Amino acid sequence: MASILVVDDDLDMREFLEILLTGEGYEVTSAKEGKQAISLVKKNSYDLIITDLKMPKIDGIEFIKHVKEITPETLVILITAYASPETAVAAMEEGAIDYVEKNFDVEEFKSLIRDTLEKKGIKEAEALFQKDIEDSVRFGKIIGKSKEMLKVYSLIKKVAQTTTNVLIMGESGTGKELVAEAIHQNSDRKDKPFVTINCGGIPENLLESELFGYMKGSFSGAYSDKQGLFETAHGGTIFLDEIGELPIILQVKLLRVIQTKIIRRVGGSKDIKVDVRIISATNQNLKQKAKEGTFREDLFYRLNVIPIYMPPLRKRKEDIPILTHFFIEKYSKKFGKKIKKISSYAVELLMKYRFPGNVRELENIIERSVALETSNIVLPENLILTDMGDNEWGKFLDIPLPDEGIDLNDNMAQIEKCLIKKAIEKANGSRTKAAELLHISVDSLRYRLEKLDLR
Repeated sequence: MASILVVDDDLDMREFLEILLTGEGYEVTSAKEGKQAISLVKKNSYDLIITDLKMPKIDGIEFIKHVKEITPETLVILITAYASPETAVAAMEEGAIDYVEKNFDVEEFKSLIRDTLEKKGIKEAEALFQKDIEDSVRFGKIIGKSKEMLKVYSLIKKVAQTTTNVLIMGESGTGKELVAEAIHQNSDRKDKPFVTINCGGIPENLLESELFGYMKGSFSGAYSDKQGLFETAHGGTIFLDEIGELPIILQVKLLRVIQTKIIRRVGGSKDIKVDVRIISATNQNLKQKAKEGTFREDLFYRLNVIPIYMPPLRKRKEDIPILTHFFIEKYSKKFGKKIKKISSYAVELLMKYRFPGNVRELENIIERSVALETSNIVLPENLILTDMGDNEWGKFLDIPLPDEGIDLNDNMAQIEKCLIKKAIEKANGSRTKAAELLHISVDSLRYRLEKLDLR
């Protein structure tokens, strides 16, 4: 049985809520003003507190602040006759999970209470964000404590003590370069150079000279001798990112370097001995490319002595809250803001998202939301998730554009109406649930209903 504390100076409202919530099977305690309620919170534990906004001495916002200082895990809903977006932001900044107007629909209110208590675990996880980031396993610049990442950390520790070639595989944005850097930093070569090159980001005619250097006069523009990256990395590590993009002719030369530890500059005749550990990375299936003849099979096996697989973010979702909090702190400092947290509904939205761009995409999403956020909390409305997947948005991309053109505002309004109606129908009439389905606030949904005449 969940325990609920009702705080309201209006006797009729207080008694109404007591009768309503007791009838729903909850254990209900009530207080007529903030100081009395604070005293109760200090002595007892409540799963949920429902508090009025306008009260004598201590108003609802101030009361919420006191509650969160005493017991951060307690959920709070603000109830008010004076609703406004500013009130919502102020309440959420102090830790409220939601707020409703006093002329609420009884069934919607019951649904909100049930949903709020069901999501208690999510709210508790939010309160533990800071502790999680402090207690999380962090390896170099890599953050995460999922089972998948613990396996990666274990492999890094093992391979760091060897000079064996390593191939890091995984989708774009998973942090393959961070793994390569962690291997280097935990090896005996950590005081020597760590040199990186993107094999897919340099034109083929320049890539060879970048890797192996060149001699003066070897081609137009070669006005002096130049060291290549293998020479620069002597004694240390070279990281060959996007190795699958390496042209066949350079694959042959790289294989020779691996076998002989010797390079030769473009236009040069002198062999140069190099002591370099090679770490490669790819988001392609090199084994399949080898079968197709676009990647040398012998080079693949030379590079793939120890494989490390970086899991996509969708397969390590327990790391999303930790990473999110880390990026919020990072970009709050960068932009000179005081954003310290993210709403629980925004976390839910991130947890449901597939992240085709992985950790790099999550970082971009949080950077953008922090840059645009005007309050002290990241709200769902400010999370721009670009990959909508196979949902209804894709259908609207096929709308034909006739020669005479269309009324954009009218069409957008029709699309909005359609989605809102479907959300309310799917939520069995609950505006709170419908707002969640649409990833907007209840206030925003109410405004849109009035604007589109859907009341």
